[in-house]
This record gives sequence, structure tokens and C-alpha cells, in this order.
Amino acid sequence: MGSTFFEITHKEKHTRARTGVIHTDHGDIHTPVFMPVGTQATVKTLDVNDLQTIGPEIILANTYHLHLRPGEDLVAELGGLHSFMGWDKPILTDSGGFQVFSLANKTAKPVGVEDINSEHSNLVKIDEDGVTFKSYIDGSTHRFTPEVALDIQHKLGADIIMAFDECTPDTAPHDYAQQALERTHRWAKRSLDAHQELNAKSPKDCRQFLFGIIQGGQHKELREESARSISSLDFDGIAIGGESVGYNMPTTKKILNWVHPLIPEDKPHYTMGVGHSPLDIFDVVEYGVDMFDCVSPTRMARNGSLYISPETARQFVSNSTPFSQETRTLTITRSQFRNDTAAVDPTCACFTCTHHSRAYLHHLFRAEEMLAYRLATIHNVHFLTELLRDVRVAIESDSFLELKHRWSTI
Repeated sequence: MGSTFFEITHKEKHTRARTGVIHTDHGDIHTPVFMPVGTQATVKTLDVNDLQTIGPEIILANTYHLHLRPGEDLVAELGGLHSFMGWDKPILTDSGGFQVFSLANKTAKPVGVEDINSEHSNLVKIDEDGVTFKSYIDGSTHRFTPEVALDIQHKLGADIIMAFDECTPDTAPHDYAQQALERTHRWAKRSLDAHQELNAKSPKDCRQFLFGIIQGGQHKELREESARSISSLDFDGIAIGGESVGYNMPTTKKILNWVHPLIPEDKPHYTMGVGHSPLDIFDVVEYGVDMFDCVSPTRMARNGSLYISPETARQFVSNSTPFSQETRTLTITRSQFRNDTAAVDPTCACFTCTHHSRAYLHHLFRAEEMLAYRLATIHNVHFLTELLRDVRVAIESDSFLELKHRWSTI
């Protein structure tokens, strides 16, 4: 399956970085790619016209949230996610596993395993068959099994869908992580079986491609065991999940180093939750990662944190303007920008930077105008979309490390 779904177009000479193309029925996706997150069938504050102008080739939607509201049956009745939200390019949906656990503070109580934190054990119950949980919206009880999660995603109709897994917290002891890992592997096989049965029972006009997810926490031997197990199954792509990935970048890099030799080269590699900072993107691309997503770019935009290029950042470092080294962002709400007539980033060609000044965005945020959130989000999503184009060009010219150096040194 890998050869018809994903092709590698260039391998960088000095690193594991590579470019490729993922072929879907809603269009091609050029990798490495950052996927803006559209949790509730919308990238917050942006409409489809904004997205078409910015140019991401794929967006991500959330199975858990769409199941709770408006429900997968209604989305299916209205023609699936693409029709429902008016987006004609590829979509990826997760399985809901991460949200089931994260929205219960990852304090689930698996049968036969001592609760990590019994205070919240009533929110989520895990057994061999699946997970029972309560809605964060109204407290109603719901149940996800691998078969249910795949049925929901088939009804939503995304191009790329995910196996149901247990997202183990970093603080989980080894025995807990081991049991969760083994359960995730059994669920992976059931997810594949459910996917194949659903395809046979109700053939789709558009193909759906299924990814498996590597778990194992911060335990090297468990990550390696999971990489071997998931890679042995007939998935279209391989994801690396877990609480550490994207949240703790030193650990993320260690995990990638452990699993990279064990996962198939001819399938796309996806790190779930990476993209808080442009520097994080360089770190995972260097390890051969093709896809990543993160809610941080849009969330930070709504809080007034806007990405800037290394050239612009150097000016800020020299004159003490509020600037985050970690995220490569400036904070537009600070008083220094009250009368600043420059664009957010003079090197950026997004609508926000070509039409408005820092002073105007500062005013909008201080006045709590809704336009502030839209203009800031346009900038951050455009910025990362363009950055990934630069990354792909650098890989193809075997100059990835030069581009990374430009971003890493300010």
C-alpha cells in the first residue's frame, strides 16, 4: 500500500530529512507538512476562504469532539466532513483516544491496574474492550472501542484516519505503561479489522487511509517494542504518539531516535502534537518525520503571540522588544507596539502583514475585537505553511542544516 499512497521524492544527504508526496482522493500533500488543527470542523477564527488563500494542503479535525457535537451521524447525513465544512482538500481525523484520556487528566483506571490518581477515576474507565467516559459538555456517558472509533471516522469521511490507542501519561510506572502498550497493540489489530470490514460493507467514493500509533511513554524498550509491533501490521502510515511527543522536545528526539530504525521507510511518519515552535519542527524533520500537527500556533495567535522570522527576531533581541526565544514569537499586546507602524514581520507576505501594522493589531487586542484573533491566526498559520515550503526546498537542495542553523541562532 505504501507505494500507491506515499512516495519519497528526495532524501537529504546530511540528515534523515526527506521530501515526499501523499496521494489522496482530495489532492496531494507535499511533505514534510504542518497540519493546522480544526478541532470542531473549523480552524478557529478562520473560514474556508482564509484557508484556501493561506494554502495548507491538509487540516486536522477531532473525532472525540465531533462525536459529542454535532455527532458523526449528522455529519454523514450532510455529506461527510468535506461537504459539511466546505473544504475540498485532504482531512485527517484522530481516533479520539488522546482526548478521552487528556480531558480526564489522564487518570483513567484500567481494569486490574491500580489507579494512578483515583480522584478522577470516575471520568474514564478502561477495560480490554474499550473505554467508557463522560462528556465534558454535559456529563453524558459514552463508550469508545476500536470498532466504534473507526465507525465514527468512516462516517466523518476523512482521508486519513487513526487507530484507537491508549495515550499513556509520562508519569505512568513501567508496569502500567507495559499493560497499556499491549492493550494498544491489540486495539491496533482490531482497528485494522474494523477498517477493512467497514470498507467491505460500505465502499466509499473516496479512499480512507489508516495509521497505527506507537506508544510506550518514556521507556526505551517499550517504544522499540511498540515500533516493531505497529510496523508489522498493514497500516498505511506510522504515528508516534504519547504525552511526551511535542510537549517535551528533548524526550521527543530521544523517542524518534529509538524508533526510527524500526519503522518502515516507505510509509509516512507522523509525530502527533508537534509544532509549538518552529524550532520543534526542525527537530522532528531532521529525524525523518513527514507530518505533524499542534493546537499551539492558533491558540498562541488568539493570545497575541505571533511568529517572526530570524531576521526580525534579531532586531528585537538587540532593542529588548518583548520576544520569546522558545517559540520565536513577539507579544503584540505589549505597550511597545502601541504606535509601531511596521508589519508584524516585514518578511511575511500574509494578508495581515501586507495590510496592517503592529499598532493596529495591538489596538484590536487591547479593545478585545474579534478581528484581532482572525488576523493573528491568519499570520501564524500562513507563517508555518510558508516555513514548511522553505523546509522542503532546503531538503531538496541538501541544505536543510543551513536553514536550521539560520533559525537556531539569533
